[in-house]
Amino acid sequence: MELYDAIMTTRSMRRLTNDPPVTDVEIEHCLRAAVQAPNGGNVQPWQFVVLTDPDQRQRVAEVLQRATTRYMDAIEAMRPPSDNAASERSWERGARLTRHLADHLAATPMVLFVLTPYPNILTDDEGPIEIGRLEASIFPAVQNFLLAARDIGLGTTLTTLVKVYEDEIKAICGIKAHHDVVALVPVGRPVGNFGTPPRRPAETVTSWNTYGERRPFADPTT
Repeated sequence: MELYDAIMTTRSMRRLTNDPPVTDVEIEHCLRAAVQAPNGGNVQPWQFVVLTDPDQRQRVAEVLQRATTRYMDAIEAMRPPSDNAASERSWERGARLTRHLADHLAATPMVLFVLTPYPNILTDDEGPIEIGRLEASIFPAVQNFLLAARDIGLGTTLTTLVKVYEDEIKAICGIKAHHDVVALVPVGRPVGNFGTPPRRPAETVTSWNTYGERRPFADPTT
């Protein structure tokens, strides 16, 4: 499909099935796209763990369920009251689908994105040279994976809730202690339709020359 259309219609698909099963060839298609991502210094810091073993998936799912419950309870306790019915419905739907993903994760193939730590601290006579964290080079690979999956009709979502109990995930997957689990991307046949997710308009978060200096965007239909 057209790249721009893929970008505009790649949304989180948390209701996934494995019928028909996602194939290794499909996952490999997405991984080839992932490793073509731009990354700082061409260090290519990514490693991927693909879970196809049902027992491993079940164990990861159980960890994600606990992490999701802990996270959602904390978010709910901090959420201010809302008198906007549409906003309330959107929140409730998102919470429901987040829990659905955790409850059904064992039935979907998944990919773990793992950060391999390279030396990330440069210094010179003036002191440390801050160039940012290596995660900045991981997430373009994640996005490439998501777009490649969209291209062949697979549903995906990005979650970082596995970090709540990261050490348990590492133990299940045999990941070295010095590696960092950056994200979990479940993959499956989507239930529901792809579409453009609601976002704040780009013109409301874009400044021109000076921060806070806004201007309307041109009408894309003209």
